Amino acid sequence: MTLNNFVLPPSILLNPLLQNWLQEDIGRGDRTTQSLIYTDEIAGEAEWIAKAPGVIAGLPVAFRVFELLNPEIRCISLINEGEVCEKGQVIAKITGSLATLLTGERVALNLAMRLSGIATLTRKYVDKIADLPTQFVDTRKTTPGLRILEKYATQVGGAINHRMGLDDAVMIKDNHITAAGGITEAISRVRSRIPYTLSIEVETETIEQVQEALKNHADIIMLDNMPPDMMREAVALIRQQDNRVKIEASGNVNLETIRAVAETGVNYISSSAPVTQSSWLDLSMKIR
Repeated sequence: MTLNNFVLPPSILLNPLLQNWLQEDIGRGDRTTQSLIYTDEIAGEAEWIAKAPGVIAGLPVAFRVFELLNPEIRCISLINEGEVCEKGQVIAKITGSLATLLTGERVALNLAMRLSGIATLTRKYVDKIADLPTQFVDTRKTTPGLRILEKYATQVGGAINHRMGLDDAVMIKDNHITAAGGITEAISRVRSRIPYTLSIEVETETIEQVQEALKNHADIIMLDNMPPDMMREAVALIRQQDNRVKIEASGNVNLETIRAVAETGVNYISSSAPVTQSSWLDLSMKIR
């Protein structure tokens, strides 16, 4: 399912996750709801209300929570994924079994609040460099079990995804370089063992390492924790020697520094901040 420029994880991946989270919350039964409401035939309507402004992400995921509990539930979004909501705005209406609304409320809200918080902070980073050609990228620093959704949320916020897992691409980091005995040896070993379709990225911290990565034909060179002057020198060197190489900057990126990093001419800036530093966007559900 495509939503603007972001893609919702397919049901074959999403449904088992949601079912596990529902089982965790419901356990042996929703004691409160089942004690108050004896049948699914009693209907209700719920409104979802934003209690703070932010970028909305995850409503289709939240709706799927209710639909797994009861396929007859009807969910209507009053705002598009990726749009900014205002405090007090009604963003969705859900009608159907009152018992289903009450039982699914917490899991659905938790997911939408978490994903909207990530999308909101991501948008702040993206907006800082919106007029520059550099693209903002997420990382693998995600919550175990939530990666596909947290990376979906960064897309909704305007970022692009880095690799989803270790099998997506080769990324030779500082510890890999140490373990192999150097960049040249690391790239040589990797290239002889991976499918030809995979790209090779190398993390560098010095101009000498950049030169070595270039000599060994790395596809992507990451400039890690470099000061701006060194980063500009590295970008110029890479552009002069091999313009096909993509350049990524990472390390100590925040809302105050991201624009200066982008102005060095790198193609991508990666940061874990939208996932690791975002607050949940406060949403509530009210039965009408």
